Amino acid sequence: MQFDGIYTPVVTPYNDDYSINRSAFGKTIEFLIDSGVHGIIVAGTTGEYYAQSADERYEMMRLGKEIIGKRLPLIAGTGAIRTEDSIAFAEAAKEIGADALLVATPPYAYPTGREIALHALAIDRAANLPVMLYNYPGRMSVNMDEETLDRLGRSPNFCAIKESSGDPNRLHMLARDYPHIQLSCGMDDQALEFFAWGARSWVCAGSNFAPEAHIALHRACAVEGDFSKGRRIMSAMLPLMAVLEQGGKFVQCIKHGLTLRGIDCGPPRKPLQPLNKDDKRQLAEVIRTMNTAISAIEKEA
Repeated sequence: MQFDGIYTPVVTPYNDDYSINRSAFGKTIEFLIDSGVHGIIVAGTTGEYYAQSADERYEMMRLGKEIIGKRLPLIAGTGAIRTEDSIAFAEAAKEIGADALLVATPPYAYPTGREIALHALAIDRAANLPVMLYNYPGRMSVNMDEETLDRLGRSPNFCAIKESSGDPNRLHMLARDYPHIQLSCGMDDQALEFFAWGARSWVCAGSNFAPEAHIALHRACAVEGDFSKGRRIMSAMLPLMAVLEQGGKFVQCIKHGLTLRGIDCGPPRKPLQPLNKDDKRQLAEVIRTMNTAISAIEKEA
């Protein structure tokens, strides 16, 4: 499977009582498809999978597939501490017709490179679907190291990696030593660097509410090869990325960003709390400034 373009890890909208807002979920997916994103990830971290029961995660996969149909690739998250649970989510994804899986390091367990590989290979044997690996040591405490990647080379299904370490040396290593694993940007403020090193895709939560900006950067760098234009777009986006990452309010900002687009996604599930008025005002202003700047750049082109 070729990963090319903007892949949105879609949020899970909730009602005020924290039940799933299926109507808003459908509106969000339709908005993303109409906006031109290239794929949708269900049951990722941005979708708050960690705050959902297994049955809710199965339901989100089914509902996502029903809404998307065959219009875009659907990638299903399999994140869990236990390998057995990740296998169950992968099998459910295959059953509903998902196009690929997102396979992350099991959190909290602190597995070795060999153990991460065995975990991923067990999922692969159970589902036999294309896999985008997800390396995020900031949350999982460990990297998918060379031993992991070498062992996973035994299966052609491991065809991409969402790299979220923030370490430029890993970016270089992946591009140089593992060219058979497609490189996908998972660190928003390094998107320009990822595209320069050959990445063709970007998994970006901000594209939930700002797909136009993310698509513009991908088009400039990965499609047109115009890195001068790309740098200008990236400069306009950096303040937004700084706001999203500050103070542990990432999911809340993504959800409120969609609310500003007319889709009320409700609160995050506890223990997270909604944004306060100052946070909302700051986010809205940063988005307005970014959109104005990128619109001007696009008109000049």
